[in-house]
Amino acid sequence: MILQDIQSAAERIRGHVVETPCPGSIPLSELTGMQVYCKLEYLQRTGSFKERGARNALALLEADKRRTGVIAASAGNHALGLAYHARMLGIPATVVMPRFAPLTKVVNCRKLDANVILHGANIGEARDRAMELVREKGLTYINGFDDPAIIAGQGTIGMEVARQVPDLDAIIVPIGGGGLIAGIALALRTLKPGIRIIGVEPKRAASWTAAVAAGYPVEIAMEPTLADGLSVPKVGANAFKLGRDLLDRVVVVDEHDIARAILRLMELEKAVVEGAGASPLAACLSGKLEELAGKRVVLPLCGGNIDLTTLDRVIARGLASEGRLCRFTATISDRPGGLARFAGLLAEEGASIVDISHDRAFADDDITTVAVHCVVETRDQEHIATVRARLNKEGFRVV
Repeated sequence: MILQDIQSAAERIRGHVVETPCPGSIPLSELTGMQVYCKLEYLQRTGSFKERGARNALALLEADKRRTGVIAASAGNHALGLAYHARMLGIPATVVMPRFAPLTKVVNCRKLDANVILHGANIGEARDRAMELVREKGLTYINGFDDPAIIAGQGTIGMEVARQVPDLDAIIVPIGGGGLIAGIALALRTLKPGIRIIGVEPKRAASWTAAVAAGYPVEIAMEPTLADGLSVPKVGANAFKLGRDLLDRVVVVDEHDIARAILRLMELEKAVVEGAGASPLAACLSGKLEELAGKRVVLPLCGGNIDLTTLDRVIARGLASEGRLCRFTATISDRPGGLARFAGLLAEEGASIVDISHDRAFADDDITTVAVHCVVETRDQEHIATVRARLNKEGFRVV
């Protein structure tokens, strides 16, 4: 693949997908110490960059394959992009989604008239079922990350970034199957040879890192991750071959970093972004990219399709990881005024009670005391330490 393939894809999809903005972010720049620009791919009609590759691949189909229909395996975003543009082009679409796929993505695929099949515990098992249907029904399989037409479509992001931030120093790109970073890396390495191209993937689904170690794509055992859109057990062969020598490095982030990034984007950018889309910011927050301090860095926020139930848990975990929620057990007097004194000390220290419950059955031998389990709002880890120290000093045994 060469830059011309991406340029042709850009012409093919123009007017059918959104050329998303890439504005600078003052709050994220202050947070990270970098000059941050966010490529807002969650503004696409179906909420992710996947529309680019899907539209390009569908537009290249021959007439007989359009009539028969297409099929794909996807955790959600590729399925959404394919279903939407297949409907626009009058092409029958079937998508096989893992059983864990976010409910919002399943529901929206069905709203786009796709035939949705839930199968398997991960994208690999979903793909196996999709390939069975290819053989049974003659459908055309469109790989969400390894089809050359898909990679070329995703590479159009790199072309737009080069134009929107002409003096950029680096870009941090999420890695799932590898198609996004391969396409972006080819475009930017050709147009801006001197920039740093950094990949990021979740520790629980680090298939690119495993491929680099082995020298070729290998299947890995995965664990559930907030970045479900990056949960791919084996990177694409085409994507890996194209991208491995174009990347400067790959950063692996944990779940706490991803949760914090989702939270920060909501607070500072007023952007609701899924785990995969927040992973570039997670890399910045991980402390592993100190070399980018003061540099102009683009973060592709590649998707915004997060379940509201998941978002609720992410907010709670993100607050906890930053020391803005604290849970502890304290021993207080079970006599009148005991709880009031305890709550008053928390108020004096500026901590707000979110939840509190009494535990008399499993308290210590002193029947005049009771254990209380508390969740309180705090400012940060230092504030938590101050609150704990004050309570212990006043005779409340905090554990």
